[in-house]
Amino acid sequence: MGSEIAIKAEGITKKFEDFTAVDHISFEVSKGEIFGFLGANGAGKTTAMRIFCGLSIPTSGTASVAGFDVYRQTEEIKRNIGYMSQKFSLYENMTVKENLEFFGGIYGIPKKELKIKSEELIHKLDLENEKGKLVAEIPLGWKQKLAFSVAIFHNPKIVFLDEPTGGVDPVARRQFWSMIYDASEQGITIFVTTHYMDEAEYCDQVSIMVDGRIEALDSPKNLKRQFDAKDMDDVFYQLARGAKRIE
Repeated sequence: MGSEIAIKAEGITKKFEDFTAVDHISFEVSKGEIFGFLGANGAGKTTAMRIFCGLSIPTSGTASVAGFDVYRQTEEIKRNIGYMSQKFSLYENMTVKENLEFFGGIYGIPKKELKIKSEELIHKLDLENEKGKLVAEIPLGWKQKLAFSVAIFHNPKIVFLDEPTGGVDPVARRQFWSMIYDASEQGITIFVTTHYMDEAEYCDQVSIMVDGRIEALDSPKNLKRQFDAKDMDDVFYQLARGAKRIE
């Protein structure tokens, strides 16, 4: 990890009339860092993530993503990030190859380069025999790996992963995290939300939101020490049990 800042937020707040969804959150994420963004349902994670993806304008505070301002440069932010959700962000009624061609086109990858990159990726993921199959027909673990590969297909500076491992088995989750580490080593910043507290242990830095505020922010090791906890599950429980907001 370098010292270059990939995401910087200072006092970011988002209000919907009388309701404050995100309440003065501040943090920094360095280039290539794996940043865990945790919180119970209703904590404000999704609203905050929409701001950092350039999809929602904050009510107040300042923030930059990949060096671009969240108020004035939302289109530039979108061009410099990748995104993957629990739904895997793939088209189930298109083949593996068609999904790669479609998303490659959206990301503006030139046709010649796209053909080479697609073939390399299919080989790397060992999907040669599945490239003509509909995405709906391939196993969940493969779908997940393909979706992550598509999210970083265009070499974004930052990739946002919104509960990307929901519903997959522990072996597939470990394989997926191996891909996350590889991307991080290539200098891609990882911003990940997860409900699996064992995955929080894999992050360089973790923030835990409660009722719109960041109540804890540090490395997993330091958080466990701070809360005298045996694991991140215990840290999360100590913080989240006092939450008033639940979706």
